[in-house]
Amino acid sequence: MLRIIVLGSAAGGGLPQWNCNCAGCRAARAEPALRNGQCALAASADGESWFLVNASPDLRQQILDTPALHPRHGLRHSPIAGVILTNAEVDAVAGLLTLREGWPFAIHAHPDVLEVLAANPIFGVLRPEIVPRRPMRPETPFEPVLACGRASGLTVRSFAVPGKPALWREEEGAAEGDSIGLELSAGGRRAFILPGCAEVTPALADRLAGADLVFFDGTLWQDDEMIRAGLSQKTGRRMGHISMSGPAGAMAALDPLGISRKVFVHINNSNPVLMPGSPERAEAERAGWCVPAPGMEFVA
Repeated sequence: MLRIIVLGSAAGGGLPQWNCNCAGCRAARAEPALRNGQCALAASADGESWFLVNASPDLRQQILDTPALHPRHGLRHSPIAGVILTNAEVDAVAGLLTLREGWPFAIHAHPDVLEVLAANPIFGVLRPEIVPRRPMRPETPFEPVLACGRASGLTVRSFAVPGKPALWREEEGAAEGDSIGLELSAGGRRAFILPGCAEVTPALADRLAGADLVFFDGTLWQDDEMIRAGLSQKTGRRMGHISMSGPAGAMAALDPLGISRKVFVHINNSNPVLMPGSPERAEAERAGWCVPAPGMEFVA
């Protein structure tokens, strides 16, 4: 069995974003049920040991809100056995500093992302003898082990997806580790996690076809959404994100692939799909997509 909990499904800044007064952020300040942390998931093959997919800046609160991640044994304990990083964005790595209190777990990431962590001394609070850093080789499946050496039962395969470098690394040019998708499998079931994706290529469509569960980039409803809202001069394509809607959007691209369950994650505060009752939410749900609230659990 493969279990995945959505810790947060918002894009960078969360909902509401601290300095944003857009309609979505205003609504979330007024109604706590709409609030949503930055995108992170937790996956498990046994329901006992969990692997985080990205460590968002909201991680402390996300752990607090998720009973499956609470300590259960003795004075110091955590069921968190590892963190799997899909990129080097601040949204994905800043939460690692929340996990600095000396509990053993492993960080799994592309070698390029591990170099980023090694180059920043602040991540040294995660001492390597307690928190080893293990490179993920693209297209090479592996089974992460627990701190005790026992197999986790979870198989992970990373693969490149169309995208762009992390925002703070754009001047450096292409960064291989910043556009990574994950295939997780356990008990014969497969789930894919792609929090950032710029395009559904034929090769990516072939990979996702027939999957049991897909978590997919839902940053923007339409490409010029943030420009229309007066929030930015960047399009979704410029930021490395495919739009949800339209003939070239994610919903159209994934519709014919026979995916059992489709879930949008990494949803920007400008995206009206975050608002229950909106026409955009209704359209996404008619197309077979789920817009998850924090704490939702999926079993593949």
